[in-house]
Amino acid sequence: MIRAEGLMKSFGEVRAVREVSFAAADGRVTALLGPNGAGKSTCLRILSTILQPDAGSAWIDEHGVNDDRHAVLRAIGVLPHATGLYTRLTARENIAYFGQLHGIGRSALAERIDSLADELEMGGFIDRKVEGFSQGQRIKVALARAVVHNPQNLILDEPTNGLDVMATRALREIILNLKRQGRCVLFSSHIMQEVANLCDDVVIIGGGEVRFQGTLDALVRESGENDLEDAFIRMAGVGE
Repeated sequence: MIRAEGLMKSFGEVRAVREVSFAAADGRVTALLGPNGAGKSTCLRILSTILQPDAGSAWIDEHGVNDDRHAVLRAIGVLPHATGLYTRLTARENIAYFGQLHGIGRSALAERIDSLADELEMGGFIDRKVEGFSQGQRIKVALARAVVHNPQNLILDEPTNGLDVMATRALREIILNLKRQGRCVLFSSHIMQEVANLCDDVVIIGGGEVRFQGTLDALVRESGENDLEDAFIRMAGVGE
């Protein structure tokens, strides 16, 4: 489970996050939505321990991001907006490097990578250097790297950005499988069709504040709009 309470973060005179509180439950997919500059990425970076909040706190399971960073990193897998893969290494070597950082033994790590390569259909490129990979192949490697230590919680920042239709469909099935395994999945997106196909719950941030938290049905009902995109625009306060 991922939980945030009263998060605040400023960059100079700009208050990016204003007392943001929300929760993402195990066995569910939660979308973190908002227009550009709303504070989504700042929230995800705080949850990932990259940034420290000015006030408030957040927990990954029972581990506080402010004071239990190493335990938090063991409990989460993060797929950033930029994959940040080492292009001179093979896909296997990229995944293995992160597995080693998490202290996974050599034999167990080799088995884990083989299992992920099969699950994510990476057999055709697992031992190729990343340089020259398609965006879909890069996303699969980055996702395997994020889950190599078998974390309970996943934070995905616009995971389908730049993917073609087939790669997007494949990634959708991967995320739904993580949900079926009882994982907590929190992801940001600008694509409403993706949200409709994947999500159980939605958190909408606008102007650094939570404007809505609840199910997709509740979002449509409370917004008074029939279309999900229109509901998002109304609840996010776009154009205010």
